[in-house]
Amino acid sequence: MNITEDERDAVYKTIFSRRDVRGQFKPDLIADDVLKRILTAAHHAPSVGFMQPWDFIVVKNKATKEKIKIGFESAHAESAAMFTDEKAEQYRKLKLEGILDAPLGICVTCDRSRNGPTVIGRTINSEMDLYSTVCAVQNLWLAARAENLGVGWVSIIHDSVLKDALGIPDDINIIAYLCVGYVSHFNDKPELEKLGWLPRRDIDAAIHEEKWSPK
Repeated sequence: MNITEDERDAVYKTIFSRRDVRGQFKPDLIADDVLKRILTAAHHAPSVGFMQPWDFIVVKNKATKEKIKIGFESAHAESAAMFTDEKAEQYRKLKLEGILDAPLGICVTCDRSRNGPTVIGRTINSEMDLYSTVCAVQNLWLAARAENLGVGWVSIIHDSVLKDALGIPDDINIIAYLCVGYVSHFNDKPELEKLGWLPRRDIDAAIHEEKWSPK
């Protein structure tokens, strides 16, 4: 099946306009068929040994989200103390989540025991199942952007908070907690780039020919 030029351009547009959304969420509900499409896209990510180690917990309950928000606030304060004074002050001013703003959250997990201990492609690098689940997150994110939905990854939170709030067993790994919803707008640049936290690295600095070379 060939991809047409218009289809190709749409894929690149989706990639380049994807953003980590924190503060632009609207309360509009997401239709069940739209949610099913983005979760199905995530489920079609590549996975080592075709083990499909992921699961998706959809969170809509306000009380549950409030527990997660409290966990974020604690981890946020803990994280601020790790930066130098100037960066810590800038860090505290950043809005880094939309847990209560977004109409729903999606927790993406990885069951590392799925399909037994020996998995094709994981025999040497045991972390390939974790990387596979990250591919599912990326698929979900791009599918959501194609549906004009914003997604924000809440990484500043301890796994124990999510496991307690969502009843996740100890042997299941948490990969991501995502805030998902329609937004008022998408920023033209990533927010941290726009606010001067860090610049975008030049692509040529990331490309090496044949062997690693210092840039």
